Formats: sequence, C-alpha cells, structure tokens
Amino acid sequence: MIYDYLVVGAGFAGATVAERLASELDATVLVVDARPHLAGNAYDPLDAHGVRIHQYGPHIFHTSSRRIVDYLSAFTAWRAYEHRVVAEVDGKLVPLPISARTIEALYGLRLNEAETAAFFESRREPHRLIANSEQAIVAKVGRELFDTLFAGYTRKHWGLEARALDASVCGRIPIRTNRDDRYFSDRFQLMPADGYAAMFRRMLDHPRIEVALSTTFEEAADRVRFRHLVYTGPIDAYYEYRYGRLPYRSLRFEFETFDRARVQPVGVINYPGPQPYTRSTEFKHLTGQTHPKTTIAREYSQAEGDPYYPIPSPDARALYAKYAARAARETNVTFVGRLAEYRYYNMDQVVASALAAVARIAAERVA
Repeated sequence: MIYDYLVVGAGFAGATVAERLASELDATVLVVDARPHLAGNAYDPLDAHGVRIHQYGPHIFHTSSRRIVDYLSAFTAWRAYEHRVVAEVDGKLVPLPISARTIEALYGLRLNEAETAAFFESRREPHRLIANSEQAIVAKVGRELFDTLFAGYTRKHWGLEARALDASVCGRIPIRTNRDDRYFSDRFQLMPADGYAAMFRRMLDHPRIEVALSTTFEEAADRVRFRHLVYTGPIDAYYEYRYGRLPYRSLRFEFETFDRARVQPVGVINYPGPQPYTRSTEFKHLTGQTHPKTTIAREYSQAEGDPYYPIPSPDARALYAKYAARAARETNVTFVGRLAEYRYYNMDQVVASALAAVARIAAERVA
C-alpha cells in the first residue's frame, strides 16, 4: 500500500494534520511516533497510584480562538480551569504573574489600580529598544521585581541569563495593575474532561488513519511508501544536523505521591530561589480528579535529553534560518509544530499552525 501521507509525530501538530487530511481530503495517512503512546508531551496517564499526571510537565489549554476550541470540541468535552501560579520567595507564596496581589504579598501594600501603576512607574527602567528578556521586565516593573521573581527562575530554566534571551521569552508574561491572579487571561481556559490522551485517541480514530507507535521516522521510511511527508520532529535532526545542532532545553521530572487529597494551594509553585528545581505541579488542580491521594512533579531543567523548548536567542534564530531556507525548497515535505518550526508555541498555536499547513497542502493539491 502507498499512503498519501506519512505523518511523523502523534502530538498536537501531527494528530491535527492527520485528522484533517483524512477527514477533509479523504487521504490515507500513516502516523508514526517513536514513543509508545499518543499525545506527545501532553500525555497524561494514571500513575501507579491511580492519580492522573502529565508525564512531561503541566499542559494547560488556553486560547482566545473560538475556531481552535470548536475544532477540538469535536473530540473532547471540557472542564473549566483557570490556572494559578505562585512563586516561593523567602517562605512566602507570591502570586504570578505580577499584579497588585504580588505587590501586596511582597511589600504588604494594598494598592488600587492607579496606585499599582504608579508603583511600577516609579521603579521601571525605560529602554528605547527592548533587546532582551531582562530589559522586557525591568522596563515594566524595575530591577528589584525582576531579580526577585525572574532572574533566578530564568537562569535555571533556560541555562542562560535573561539578557541572552529574546525579549519575547519574558515579554509574553503579562504585568497587571489589577488584582487578577489568573496566570492566563485568554477567553477560553479549559482542560479536556477525560484527559489529553483520550482526546488524541478520538482524533486519530478514523478509518483512513493508521497509527504505528514505538516507530521512528527512519524505520517507517524504510518499510512503507508514501507520497508526502509531514514532519513534526526537530528540523535539524531531519537534515542530520547539516548546519549544526539547534539548541534546546530539556526537562527531568521527579514525581512524589502523598496520602493526602491536596498538598499545594494552587496547581504550580515556581521556585526562583536556590532550589535545584524550577517548579512543582500538583496535577489534581489541573485535572479535577477526585482521589484520596495526590501526586506532584518537581521539574528540573537541563541541557541534555529530549528537546522541549527551542532556545530563543539570536544565534539559534540565525541557525534555524539556514534550515528553514532548505525546508522551503522541499516539494513533498511539510514541516509543522514547535520542533519543526523552532517556535516557542503554546498548544493552541500548534493547532493553528497545523490547520494552516493542511490548508496549504489542500491548495497545492488543487493547483
């Protein structure tokens, strides 16, 4: 059999592309993934105690796009969930992102919106051109809040000082003058009611889609025939690192289960201080599961291991441009997703990119 499409990767990008190719274009699709499960980094199994975890770290779905929600709603019901994060600072739990509540927790000042704005204005360090992530924060709230809440966390997470990272890394974090302590402000803040893995199973449950897990791209390419490749893995790996390796940050997780229903006041606690881990996640906040036990994961950032985060720095961007230029010359290969496009995408952005990729493929078929 000759498949119309080979899709490499069963995460958000690959599953969305495969589902749309089969449903919209009536194409035959083989989806392969080197891991033994669907859902990519959003995989959320039950652990040995029966607690649902996010095996590769917390994945909170949020978007302002009705289109993305409507698309995914064909494969899952939702539960409302507004994510909250605190940072542990000198034994105090401080709400993030920075808001009037943060100022109250750190300084004991209960300020209204105008007073909070004036507080930030009195401390900010203006820059004519925001060139990096350090400047992106100090230009809004000043050096002290940057040092307290961002400098150490950024250093641990990225392995770099904030001044070495693009402004977009910390610039994407909102600064609020009100008392809104939700981490996201998107219109839709939801979690799949039955979990991500169940949603992905439904996405790929199509008579024209076959799935081969524990199968690498190289193994599939040696065994099957296909007309077009959709690749969602690291683009530098696809080209056998011809121009050099793109830098990524990886993660290691340390899970611990407690004989209690809850141990954290919120889903995630950040640790900008001396702890070796960057954050801890208690998954029952995210999943809404009722269970007498609870599991948390402490997250350690590291240089080696599976690629999680493309490092947004000028050198990395220049190296990716070489791969992107080569990819643009391909006629029967489509690159889509966080690793293939070397973009620091949120989940909804990955889905949007995948839908756009399918639209391009469809247009090319007509042409």
